Amino acid sequence: MIVYVGNIVSGHGKTATTIETLGKLLQNEDFEIRVTSNKQNKILRMFDMLWTVFKHRKKTSKVLIDTYSTSNFYYAYLVSKLCILLKIKYIPILHGGNLEERLKNSVSKSETIFKNSEINVCPSLFLKTKFEAHGYTNLVHIPNNIELNDYPFKERKQVKARLLWVRSFAEIYNPTMAIKVVNVLKNKGLEVELCMVGPEKDDSFTKTKTVAKELNIEVTFTGKLSKHDWISRAKAYDIFINTTNFDNMPVSLIEAMALGMPIVSTNVGGIPFLIENLKDGLLVESNNVNEMVKAIEKLIKSPELVQKLTKQAKQKATQFDWEIVKNQWKTLLDS
Repeated sequence: MIVYVGNIVSGHGKTATTIETLGKLLQNEDFEIRVTSNKQNKILRMFDMLWTVFKHRKKTSKVLIDTYSTSNFYYAYLVSKLCILLKIKYIPILHGGNLEERLKNSVSKSETIFKNSEINVCPSLFLKTKFEAHGYTNLVHIPNNIELNDYPFKERKQVKARLLWVRSFAEIYNPTMAIKVVNVLKNKGLEVELCMVGPEKDDSFTKTKTVAKELNIEVTFTGKLSKHDWISRAKAYDIFINTTNFDNMPVSLIEAMALGMPIVSTNVGGIPFLIENLKDGLLVESNNVNEMVKAIEKLIKSPELVQKLTKQAKQKATQFDWEIVKNQWKTLLDS
């Protein structure tokens, strides 16, 4: 049995996390997976995680731990300590785009988690390089994955300023930047549409709506959508924008690549390890509204560039297909 520890939060109106997607995919590959925890209260969630590991200690061969850089870092620390005590092999899966700060500022806890693990799985090469720089060698790169057949490719020969933003509304993802970009485009005389898909995570959702109202910008806020629903909605939009200030390797960008949407993204964290500027997307400086506006204008004026970027992005997206990635997981978990 494999116990998979992470935040199962889609039932509480939030975006599905890796444990909810990867856990099911591994179960479909005939691994016996026990997942935890779906408790909404964070303290109860922590105890549920610890109890699940302890309860199944005699049957458990490995524990997978989704590891983030925020408060969830402490879940990973406590579960790791328990696994060490119980002599159970465990594997952290490194998600937090800001995990390097933990390596710097929580040295002892980081060493407990990452040096005692069987191996640390890095979904992005960005985090792998950061961990290597801090002296960690027990690392393996297994990328985030999608089921490619779920993402119908739409060829976009001539694009307009129909913009799609898909992310949780959180301050680190800088959603208000999207409103400011639309405002500049409108002031330049362009017809602009903006759809923002995602659940509310902090007060940035309220701030975003306030900025939109102040600038008289019409925005379609959909709230949280199922994967099927947002993929269907994407057909009506041309350009995928990503405004984040911190990031690792967002699955939403891989999804946009698979759907044939040209991407304009801030050049932060692990994103340049995923998108190569002018090859399979356009990268701009963090929080630079005018740079993002110019990139969008470039796509509108150059159908050749759009076709070049989307063709190469689609090709890159194939390497993240579960049919390929699953073999790496099988090799790791069967060892």
